[in-house]
Amino acid sequence: MTLNELKIGETAKVVRLNGEGAVKRRIMDMGLTKGTEVTVRKVAPLGDPIELTVRGYELSIRKDEAAKVEVG
Repeated sequence: MTLNELKIGETAKVVRLNGEGAVKRRIMDMGLTKGTEVTVRKVAPLGDPIELTVRGYELSIRKDEAAKVEVG
């Protein structure tokens, strides 16, 4: 399951990051690293972007970026 498949209010842990190079580095720089707990707070009406709570702060990411984060 990937991060963009979670529903509002659901919490999951990051299992793996897909992608390569600069994209993967950017996702990691935002705090989405293996073992991090993530909660979906809001989803925009058209599904993009997604607002998350990560490590005590709010983070908005695009749907295509969220699809590269596997959660469990």
